Amino acid sequence: MSTSDKFARLSALKPVRSAAPLAEPSNEPMQGDEVTQLLGGLCQKTKYGQHLTIRNWYSSPEFSEPAPAALDLLTRNKDETLSRKTRAALENPERWLFLDTETTGLAGGTGTYAFLTGIAWWDAGGLQVEQFFMRDFTEEHSVLCELAARIAERPVLVTYNGKTFDWPLLESRFTMTRRIPAPKLAAHLDLLHPARALWKLRLGSVRLTDLERQVLDAERLGWRREDDVASALIPQFYFDYLRGGSAAPLAGVVRHNQMDLRGLAALFGKINTLLSTEVLAETDGRDLFGLSRFLHRRGESPKAEKICVKALEAGLPAEHRQQASRDLALMAKRRGDHAAAAELWKSLLQGNQSAIEACEQLAIYFERREKNIELAAEYVQLGLAKLRSGGQRLRDPFAEARILRRENSLLRRLARLEQRLATSRPQLQPERSTAATAGRLL
Repeated sequence: MSTSDKFARLSALKPVRSAAPLAEPSNEPMQGDEVTQLLGGLCQKTKYGQHLTIRNWYSSPEFSEPAPAALDLLTRNKDETLSRKTRAALENPERWLFLDTETTGLAGGTGTYAFLTGIAWWDAGGLQVEQFFMRDFTEEHSVLCELAARIAERPVLVTYNGKTFDWPLLESRFTMTRRIPAPKLAAHLDLLHPARALWKLRLGSVRLTDLERQVLDAERLGWRREDDVASALIPQFYFDYLRGGSAAPLAGVVRHNQMDLRGLAALFGKINTLLSTEVLAETDGRDLFGLSRFLHRRGESPKAEKICVKALEAGLPAEHRQQASRDLALMAKRRGDHAAAAELWKSLLQGNQSAIEACEQLAIYFERREKNIELAAEYVQLGLAKLRSGGQRLRDPFAEARILRRENSLLRRLARLEQRLATSRPQLQPERSTAATAGRLL
């Protein structure tokens, strides 16, 4: 960015309209200016001044009743026990508030303003959307005052990356007013991490717009984004407006924010269904595998194992199939089904990702469970052969120390097994060659 552009942005921070005098709270709309009419809003008065409020109700997405099972998974935290008050708020969807902001920059910090704050809640089976717009930076106090009142009514916040960006930004803005305390949340559900776990394997990108198109089926829900505003352009549109430019592009920003709120509500409905239902017909295998790993991290191992099996049956690419088989082997071992785990480890011997680990696990199984010391030693030799082949180093050039530790571990295990063999069978035949061992086991 050139020096002139930087100074232009700084000058845009100056109020270009006279600050509104403090007024008593009022619910009566005032006669609006040009931007008020363009955005279809009302000029709202609070004790801190004025701001623009835009209200719309949408029949889609439809109301989605939060399932207890889904809430348990979304809020599970090993270091935190939910209080009765928090649990009661979570289970009451009338106390939920969806939130999304449009800001003057994506980097955050004390110089970043949320010039458009959108909130939404379930109402009459559909979604009520309310947006607070700052026509000037002098209206920030008024917006924050109104937002605090809304959050006090509905203290369960639902966001998409809001724990990292939107809510910390708003908290800092509340703090900087020195007059309006940041409202206390009963709970905060952020859907970014569940969405990343469920769909990143298939989609790569888990931007809300990509999820709307490929997961939520936005056209079926009744909205499209053909003329949507690119997020990167939104700050510049607002700065241009502050410098006296056209307010017309801001109408697209308001629509963008409305679509984000509707997409957020629809996304919760989709996640809620996936986490609470046992029937997952016609679901992509990669999505099932992502769901399995999400459930496993939340401590739902039995359900995670069933869904992982379904993922393999539905079909997975080779690299994900190996990961799924490895996960199943580890889960089978933890629940004590060592024979089933051994069969799964054998299926990984010819793979690239978990072959060495499979050799080590099979060596442990045959030594401890089957008491077959000779076969256990052969699996260790196979693991060493794979480790020394160079393939692992080529695929992971920055893991030399880790590879060396694994090699030393296998060598120690092999020495111990050979010592046991020598003690029990003094007249052993010469040791098989590594190539012969590998050929026989594979």
